[in-house]
Amino acid sequence: MTDTQDLAEAGFDAAALAERLAHNDVADSVDVLNKLAPEDAAAVLGRLPAETAVEILDKPELDFGAQIIEALSRPTAAALLTGMSADMAADIVELLDEDVRAELMARLDELTRATIASLLQYPENTAGAMMTTEFVSVPASWTVGQTLTHIRQVERTRETVYAIYVLDPVTRRLVGAVTLRRLISGEPSANILSLAPSRAPITTSPLTDREEVARLITKYDLLAVPVVDKAGHLRGIVTVDDIIDAIIEENTEDVQKFGGMAAIEEPYLQIRLPDMIRKRGVWLCLLFLSEMLTASAMQYFEGELQKALVLTLFIPLIMSSGGNSGSQATSLLIRSLALQDVRLSDWWRVALRELPTGVILGGGLGVIGMVRIILWQKLGFYDYGEHWGLVALTVAAALVGIVTFGSVAGSMLPFALQRLGLDPASASAPFVATLVDVTGLMIYFSVALLILRGTLL
Repeated sequence: MTDTQDLAEAGFDAAALAERLAHNDVADSVDVLNKLAPEDAAAVLGRLPAETAVEILDKPELDFGAQIIEALSRPTAAALLTGMSADMAADIVELLDEDVRAELMARLDELTRATIASLLQYPENTAGAMMTTEFVSVPASWTVGQTLTHIRQVERTRETVYAIYVLDPVTRRLVGAVTLRRLISGEPSANILSLAPSRAPITTSPLTDREEVARLITKYDLLAVPVVDKAGHLRGIVTVDDIIDAIIEENTEDVQKFGGMAAIEEPYLQIRLPDMIRKRGVWLCLLFLSEMLTASAMQYFEGELQKALVLTLFIPLIMSSGGNSGSQATSLLIRSLALQDVRLSDWWRVALRELPTGVILGGGLGVIGMVRIILWQKLGFYDYGEHWGLVALTVAAALVGIVTFGSVAGSMLPFALQRLGLDPASASAPFVATLVDVTGLMIYFSVALLILRGTLL
C-alpha cells in the first residue's frame, strides 16, 4: 500500500493529500478518492490544480463524480465541468439533483451548455449518449500541412485524435476518415481526402444501442466510430475506451441479472441498505412465489407419495438435474445471443440441437442413477423394496425426460424474452431452475404412474 493510500484510509489532511495527489498518476488518485466520502473527496479535489482535477473527474472509474461536483462550490464545479470531456460532463450532470443541475448549467458558457444539453437528449446506453463531441474535423479542400497545423492548435481541447474526419466543404457531411498514422506519413502538399480510403467511412447513428456499437468497433478493429445523423452530418465519435467501460458495465448488469436480482449501478460498498433490499428482495419474492408451484405439484401427487414413499428419496436428485441442465442451456444461449453467434430466427435450429443433447445427457445421468440404486440395493446400503428394479427404471426414465425438457426450455427462454423486447439476461439461473422444478416433478410422477402402476401405485 502506498503512503497516499495510508493517508487516505487513516484520516487525512485535505491540503496534504491534495499535494501528494498532484504528483500521482491520475488512475492512482482515483483509487484514493474512491476510499473517501464524497465531501472529503471534494475538499481534496478543490485544492488540486484545475487540469489535474478535470483529468480525475474524466475517469469513469471515479465512483461518485456527481456527489463530488455537488459538494464543490458552484463556481469551482462549473469551471471543472467546462474543462471536462463533453460526454463525461453530461454523465455527471444527468445524475445531479434538478436544482443543482439548473444552477450549474446556468453558470456554463453557451457552447458547453449547448453541447451537454444535446448529449442529454439521447436515450441512455445509446451511441448518442456516450459519444464525445471533441474530435478533429477538417474540410475536404485542406492539405495535409494545413491539417497538421490545425491539430497542433486544437489538440489540447480534443479528447482524442485517433482519426481526422473529413467533411464536405459545402454540405458539412462526413466524406472520409484519415488515421493519424496515414496523416503524418503523407506529403504536406497533398490533399487530405487523398489519404482517406476509397470506401465510405464506417459510421453509426445516435440511437444505436451501445452493444451494437461495441460489435461494430470489434468487427472493423476501430479505435473510434463516428456518429452521424440522417443527413450524414458528424455529431460525435464513440471511442474504444468508452466502449470498454460500457462493456464492463453491461457485463456486470448481465451477471447480476443472471444471479436472480435487478442490476445495481453503484459499487457494492456504496449501495444503500434500502436499495439493496429492494433490488434483491423483489426477485426473491417472485422466485419464492414461483417455488410455491412446486409445493402445489407435490400436493397434487400426495396420494402417489403415500403409496410409494421411496419416490421422495429421489426428488432432490430429479429437481436439481433438470434445473442444472436448464441453467447450462440458458447460459450458453444468453452469451451466444449477446455475441450474435445466434439470432432470433435461429430458435428452431437451437431447439433441434438441444433436443438430442438433452436426451443424451439425460440418458447418461439416468444410467448413473440406475447404477447407484442397483449398487445400494445389492450391497445392502438401503432396501428400496421388492420392486427396486422398477424404481431404478423410473428414476432413469424420468431423468431423461427432465434433463431434455430443461435443456430445451432453458435454451428457448432467452429467445422468448428477446422476442418480447426484454433483456435475455433476465432469464436468470434461479428463474430457470424454478421453472424446471415444477415441470420436473410433474414429469417424474407421470413417469412413475406409467411404470409403477399395478405394483407400488
